[in-house]
Parts: sequence; C-alpha cells; structure tokens
Amino acid sequence: MRIAIQGEPGSFSHEAALKAEAGATILPCSLSAEVFAAVMEGSVDAAVIPIENSLAGSVAEHYDLLLAHPVAVESEWLLRIRHNLIGIPGATVERVRQAYSHPVALAQCRRFFAEHPGIGAAPFYDTAGSVKQMMELRDAGIAAIASAQAARTYGGEILLEGLEDNAENYTRFFLIRRRDRLEQEPRPDKVSLAFAVENRPGSLVEALQVFAGMGTNMTRLESRPVPGRPWEYVFYADYQLDEGTAADRALEMLPRHCSMVRELGRYRAAGSVA
Repeated sequence: MRIAIQGEPGSFSHEAALKAEAGATILPCSLSAEVFAAVMEGSVDAAVIPIENSLAGSVAEHYDLLLAHPVAVESEWLLRIRHNLIGIPGATVERVRQAYSHPVALAQCRRFFAEHPGIGAAPFYDTAGSVKQMMELRDAGIAAIASAQAARTYGGEILLEGLEDNAENYTRFFLIRRRDRLEQEPRPDKVSLAFAVENRPGSLVEALQVFAGMGTNMTRLESRPVPGRPWEYVFYADYQLDEGTAADRALEMLPRHCSMVRELGRYRAAGSVA
C-alpha cells in the first residue's frame, strides 16, 4: 500500500501512516496540496492527514482540501504526540543552545524552554525536517524537537523525552482515498460532513435540529469562511450513529435547510490511543 503524507520521513504523519498500514510505502510531500494531488492522480493508494490536535485545534487547510476534492474519509485514529529533544550522537543537553522544530511543536513545549533559558526556540517548517537539518549540520549546539520515529530515521540521539507541557496531547488522523476507490467500513458509527446554510434568521438552528431530532450525538462543529465569498461560511460537523440508516436520513433532511451538503466520510470512531 502506498500512502502520501505531508512532511519529511520521520514526522508524526509518517508514524501515523505506519500505524495505519505497517508495511506501507510512504510518499513524503512538501505541501498538503501535493498530498491530495497524489491521491487524485493515483500515484498513491491513500493519504494520511492530521485533521485535529487536542491542544492546537483543527488543521483548517485539510478541511478545505477535503471539500475541494472528490475524496472521502475511510478511517480515523488518534496518535499520542510525544516530543523529544534530539541531538547528534554524543551531544548533551548542556551543550545545546538552539532547538529547532515546527512552531506548533515549540508552542507545546513552553515549560521546557522556561526551565532551560539557555536554549532558544528556533522555528522550522517540519519537526522531522529539523532533525534532518541537525544531522546535516553536525553541530552539538543545535538540537531538534520531534518524534522518536524522526530520531530513528535520521540517526539522532534522544537527549530528553516528554517535553510537551500537557500529556493529553493527541492528534486525530484521517486515512483518505479517492471516492471511486473507497473501501467502505461495513459498520460505521461516525460521519463527517460539510454543509452551508442560507443567510437568514434561524437557518443554522433548523439544520442542527435535524441532528437533535434524530437523537444523534454531534461531537464536533466548526465554521470555515468560503474562499472568494466574504462573510459566507461552511460548517464542518462530526456526529455519531446509533444505526447506519441515520446517516442517510440526515442527508435526506439537511438539504431542506441547507444550500449545500457534502458527506466527507463514514467510518468507525477511533476507540483507543497509542
């Protein structure tokens, strides 16, 4: 199985993809748009994308790309995010003067930097990419903050583990495929969809009442602006199913109150974390 990810080999997306399919061939892409292009062109079988972090929130670009392409969510799962201080072999924490990583990762390790005022936080485009750069520079004064997978991938040495401020740090990932190649989950219990309502009083309440009337549990609701149409919004929602026909009933009823409805995927809710 060929899986596209955004980021360098050794990134958290790489780790998540290997959990989805242990023997997968991973195609790293620099940009998220390239990930979706690879899926649409058929150069990969699927893609693994982060969609939401328990501390940093949603990945807005990925919601926009899901809506813009004929792809669907096949499955989801949660990955425990563990940040590590990684140096070149033989380095020590005392010698480190700068730690590179993605800005989101740096923001999740504020306590570490407060406790180590001699180490400066240096933003970089990718967590695993920061390890790759560090190994190329071979400077014991430079470290990276990334996953254990990144340390293994590039031969770095973990100097400190568990740098994250909050241990309840998880990222939710989607496995996506082209709709015409989707392997449908036989017992889905969760649905992701996008919808837009007319700009009139009560329209959003009427749409939400569809879910309430069916007794479904909406687990997530977020609005995103529509590109090129100021002050218009698309709502992204996740809801749980008691039985499979509930999804069909919702999709039948929502167009009465919405100007657009698009199902993004039916799948089994992630039941455990790793």
